[in-house]
Amino acid sequence: MKVRVIKWKNVVDLVQQDKRMKRAFDDFRDTLIDADWSKPQDILDSFGNSDLITCKKANSRIVFNVGRNRYRLICGYNFLENQVILYVKFVGTHSEYDRVDVCLVDMIKAENEV
Repeated sequence: MKVRVIKWKNVVDLVQQDKRMKRAFDDFRDTLIDADWSKPQDILDSFGNSDLITCKKANSRIVFNVGRNRYRLICGYNFLENQVILYVKFVGTHSEYDRVDVCLVDMIKAENEV
């Protein structure tokens, strides 16, 4: 199933000022466009250096290592009948990632969300 990313524009806006980071996320997106997943294990098959995280109080998440492990992208995920939805929750450097709770972070929340 094809992958749809919710809040990708926010990622683009966040990485715009850093050329190295922008290039890394552009490359990541190029790989993501061709993804065809039907189960969570398929994510790991496409991005072998990523981690599936089981959260007790929230939906499970995936942590993508981007740009040769320099950056992290945390997404919630949902497998629907015809597509996979990734919900962007965090974008940052490795050191910024070390300071967040993977299951609770939601830095890209819409203004009208509670």
